[in-house]
Amino acid sequence: MWNAECGFTMAAMNTAEFKKRTKAYALRVIRLVDSLPNTRVGRVVGDQLLRAGTSVGANYRAAARARSRADFIAKMAIVEEECDESLYWMELLIDEGLVDGGRLEDLVAEGDEILAMTVSSIRTARANREK
Repeated sequence: MWNAECGFTMAAMNTAEFKKRTKAYALRVIRLVDSLPNTRVGRVVGDQLLRAGTSVGANYRAAARARSRADFIAKMAIVEEECDESLYWMELLIDEGLVDGGRLEDLVAEGDEILAMTVSSIRTARANREK
């Protein structure tokens, strides 16, 4: 569905709400990274998580300003990649024992939901492109 503000709408959430949600995700990632131990692994994995987790919202903002359906799809693919990557880094933190899995349960669930909505939006945009 074409929308003048962002090109497309999220099925269950409007653009402004999704911007807020991805920004809140970034802020939670920032707080998590700040709490990691100051070890080599903590710093390296934390830096990677910080980059990926904060870029989810930044890249969604870029997608919301897409100039075409193809541009929207390409930018949303970056959102998908960065969100999935942030989940990977959190898995490593848990598996390495740097963070208790229970502590990250809500943040991982939020990342999973953002990822699912992003994938759904990409699929819808692709299907609408073919019509």
